[in-house]
Amino acid sequence: MRFPIQLLALLLTGSTVYGLDSQVEFFESKVRPLLLQECADCHGPDKQKGGLRLDHGDLIKSGGESGPALTPGDPDKSRMILGVRYEDVNFQMPPKKKLSDAQVAVLEKWITDGAYWPDEPLPDDARIDEQESFPLLARKENQWAFQPVQAPPPPRTQDESWVKNPVDAFVLKKLEVAGLQPNPKADRRTLIRRAYFDLVGLPPTPAEVEAFVNDPSDSAFEDLVDQLLTSPHFGERWARKWMDLVRYAETLGHEFDYTIQNAWRYRDYLIRAFNDDIPYDQVIREHIAGDTLQNPRRHPESGLNESAIATGFYWFTQQTHSPVDIRQYQADMVDNQIDVFTKTFLGLTVACARCHDHKFDPITTRDFYSLYGTLTS
Repeated sequence: MRFPIQLLALLLTGSTVYGLDSQVEFFESKVRPLLLQECADCHGPDKQKGGLRLDHGDLIKSGGESGPALTPGDPDKSRMILGVRYEDVNFQMPPKKKLSDAQVAVLEKWITDGAYWPDEPLPDDARIDEQESFPLLARKENQWAFQPVQAPPPPRTQDESWVKNPVDAFVLKKLEVAGLQPNPKADRRTLIRRAYFDLVGLPPTPAEVEAFVNDPSDSAFEDLVDQLLTSPHFGERWARKWMDLVRYAETLGHEFDYTIQNAWRYRDYLIRAFNDDIPYDQVIREHIAGDTLQNPRRHPESGLNESAIATGFYWFTQQTHSPVDIRQYQADMVDNQIDVFTKTFLGLTVACARCHDHKFDPITTRDFYSLYGTLTS
């Protein structure tokens, strides 16, 4: 390793270098030797754990995988100082033995005074990657999913008689472009089975099929749909699909698979919400913050706080009866909550930003930990 001339003089003579001011002298006599002696094995030219190299000021400031190692003038916000103080059991540097109080004080003073480093070229084998700032606004402006909702006019089609509503026009246009023809109309026996399976998840009885087939009314199908929408099985059918979104479970999983007490209350709440035709925006409010609503929705008979029950969805996540690492356990559980919450209500994989800014969507790691802080507060 090639030593700077000032440091070589200090190591050989133990004296100050003539002409250096006090800050430079402090760095060359205290700081650089400390970094070489205590840090170079893991963060020097030959090895850079965590992508961090500590043998040049610019490399220290650019940092490694966890970001800049120091904030000049503020040791309390410098990751280097947080590590050497051993205040966090999950982040201690050097990992094998804590620096002495005097050594920690040297680094604290150095950073407080501005983290001086002499003007010297980067080592030949080192480089600083210029990281592009996260294009948050550009992604929001350019991605189709984040554009304002529009109502385009229905397209013109070749067979206008087939179109019964605006949605039909869009469907038929795609078929015509692909050179396809719509399927012929379903007969009544097929139609009633489709309606039953779609809306209540059950087949019609033979008597119900015959009644529909023989109903001469022009509103026979509309009447059938209205009948199925008022069936209690409608809420049971569609609540089950919603429960898949929030990963509903009645046990915790893991090796002992303990029961989640009162999980059924959320299930029944959801069925009631569908059967009572509760507006979608109200259901969202109740899920996200139902326990904080000033005027919660209450069950008309029992008086139960329906809004608060909805927040139970946050806790349908795999849990263990006796976690070994409490911090890791909490982090993984909240990560799961964020993943379920954002996929269900936003249709986004926000949990990707736990470790890095999102690769595709306009979501930063700061966004993820803002949500994390909200859920843990």
